Formats: sequence, structure tokens, C-alpha cells
Amino acid sequence: MTDPLVPPQETPPAEGCIAEAHEERPDGGIWEHPGVWLGLILFGAVLVAAFLIGRVIAF
Repeated sequence: MTDPLVPPQETPPAEGCIAEAHEERPDGGIWEHPGVWLGLILFGAVLVAAFLIGRVIAF
């Protein structure tokens, strides 16, 4: 007996496969690594503070 033809868009069934399809975790987008954003915000705050302190000391 010949194997049935499978359309190109479908995956042929595998013999003995007992695994179920699992749903992948959605992409977190820009919130995937919040530590990076927190670090950038803190770095910017330190730069602004250093600029203001430098202005106060200069006068």
C-alpha cells in the first residue's frame, strides 16, 4: 500500500509521536529586558544630576 499524499503546507504525521504541540511564550517586546531600560533611565538621571551639580559649583 502506498503512503497518502500530503499537501505541501502540512506536515506528514509521524509514527509513534506522542508529544503534543505546545504554545510558545509571546514575545515580550521592549519589556523583555526591563533591566536595560532601568539602567538607561538611571544613567540619564546621573548625567542630568552631574550637569546640575557642575553648574552650581561653577558659580
